Amino acid sequence: MEDFLTLKKQLCFTIYQTSSEFNKLYASVLQPFGLTYPQYLVLLALWEQDGITLKELGEKLDLGTGTLTPMITRMESNGWLRRRRSDTDERKVHIHLEQKSFDEQQSITKAISEEILSCDIGLEEYVGLMSQLNELQSKLKLRKQGQNQ
Repeated sequence: MEDFLTLKKQLCFTIYQTSSEFNKLYASVLQPFGLTYPQYLVLLALWEQDGITLKELGEKLDLGTGTLTPMITRMESNGWLRRRRSDTDERKVHIHLEQKSFDEQQSITKAISEEILSCDIGLEEYVGLMSQLNELQSKLKLRKQGQNQ
């Protein structure tokens, strides 16, 4: 049991370190585009479904409006996207990609792909890691839901 309590044996610490390495990787690739990693996640979500509401975007990215709104403001001022109030419900704000986002999509995607490939993670390994991490995330969320009941 004592060996389990060492820093190197902690799953949370390994995930933290891995996350930090991914953040560094993405930061270096996205810097030439003037993007941060969270801004890239916004673009990914909008490339999947353009025109979603700010609330839907926040739910998709698991970000609150206090974090998301300033990021959207910066991205809007940098020409990546625009906000538009709903014609039917002015409480809803839809987020739309600007042409710059579409023009840069292939270059950004290519740069990210090349950097991930340089890590020597094969497709089968990638799929396996995604599966394991999604399962772990589900277990953590279920634990939290069980405590709230």
